[in-house]
Amino acid sequence: MPDTPDLFALWHAGVKAVEGYAAVQTALKTGKIARPHRIVAVGKAATAMARAAAEQWPDLPCLIVTKYHHAEHAPAHADVMEAAHPVPDDASLAAGRALIDAVSACPPDSHLLMLVSGGASSLAEVPEGDLNLDDLRAETEALLASGTPIGDMNAHRTARSRIKGGKLLARFKGQRVTTLALSDVEGDSLTTIGSGIGDAPADAPFTFDPQIIASNAIARAAVAAASPVEVLTNEETLYADVAELAPKLGALLRDAEPGLHIFGGEPVVHLPEHPGLGGRNMALGLALAREIAGRTGLRILVAGTDGTDGPTDAAGALVDGTTWNDSGADALARADAYPWLKDHDALVVTGPTGTNVMDLLIAHKA
Repeated sequence: MPDTPDLFALWHAGVKAVEGYAAVQTALKTGKIARPHRIVAVGKAATAMARAAAEQWPDLPCLIVTKYHHAEHAPAHADVMEAAHPVPDDASLAAGRALIDAVSACPPDSHLLMLVSGGASSLAEVPEGDLNLDDLRAETEALLASGTPIGDMNAHRTARSRIKGGKLLARFKGQRVTTLALSDVEGDSLTTIGSGIGDAPADAPFTFDPQIIASNAIARAAVAAASPVEVLTNEETLYADVAELAPKLGALLRDAEPGLHIFGGEPVVHLPEHPGLGGRNMALGLALAREIAGRTGLRILVAGTDGTDGPTDAAGALVDGTTWNDSGADALARADAYPWLKDHDALVVTGPTGTNVMDLLIAHKA
C-alpha cells in the first residue's frame, strides 16, 4: 500500500462519483422516470446532465443554460445559451426569458424534466419590478465581496427574481415536473440550489418529483473509498471565512496523526475594495500554505468540484510545507492568489468537470 497518495487522483475520484452525466444516467435507469415532453437544464453542469437525458430521449426538445465555455459536447439538437457567472450579464437575462418561454409553452398534459446544478442563480435571471441589469450586478458584487453565506445570498436573489424560489415552475401548466439536481449548498435543499429555480411553488397544481442525485457527501465518500491510506477525517465543515478556517485547519493538520483528511463545503472570502485575481479555494490554499510552512510530509489540495474557482481558469491549489514565502501575505491581503500560486507552481487547473457539488479539501500527512 503506497505511503504517498496522489491527491489529484483522489480529487478526481470524488468528482467522477458526482459527474452530471453519470448521475442523471443512473437516475434515469433506476428511478423509473416517465418519458418527459421537454428537457430544461440550467447550471454549470447543465450540458453534461442534458447529454444523459438526450441520449435516452434524442427526439425531445432540450434547452440548456450554462456558463461560458461549458457547452462542449452538448446534444446536437439542443438549444444552448451561455451566460456569465458569478455576476449576471445580458446573456443571463436572455436565458431567463428563454426559460420562461420554454416552461410556459408546455401543454396541459405534459411532463417537464428539469436538470438543475449550481450556478443557475447567475446564469439565468428575470428581475422583479424595475430592477435592471446594473442593479443586479451591483448587488451581486456587493454580496460576493461581503462574504455573505450562499444561503443568505440566494434568499436575497429569490426575493428579487421572477424565476427563482418556485416562480419559474409556477408558470408550468402541465401535469408533472421531475427535477433532478446536483447539490452545491449546505443541507442539499432544492429551495437553495440555484436559488430554487428548479423548485415548485407550495400550491403547485401538478405532481412534483424532486430528487437530489449528487452531493458533496457522495463526492467525499468516493474520495475516502479510493484512498490507499487510512481516512481519519471526513467532514462537511468548510463554511466559515477563509481567514477563520485556515488557522483552525492548519492547527488540526499540524497536530494530526498520519493519514488522510477530507473536508467539504464552500468557504467565503471578504474582498478588499479592489480585489486581484483569485477565488475562495485559491485563497484557502494559500492561507494554509502559510499555516504549514516548513512542515515536512504534509500536502493539501483544495479545489472546486466544478473545475473553476472565482473568475479564473483554475480550480484551486495544491500546497505543501515548501510553498509559502512572505510575499504570499500581500497576495492574500489583495485577494490576488491566482498569479502568486501560478508563479509558485501551486495552481490546480482541470477545466470544466460536468458537475458542481461545492469544494473538496484533501490533505495527507505522512
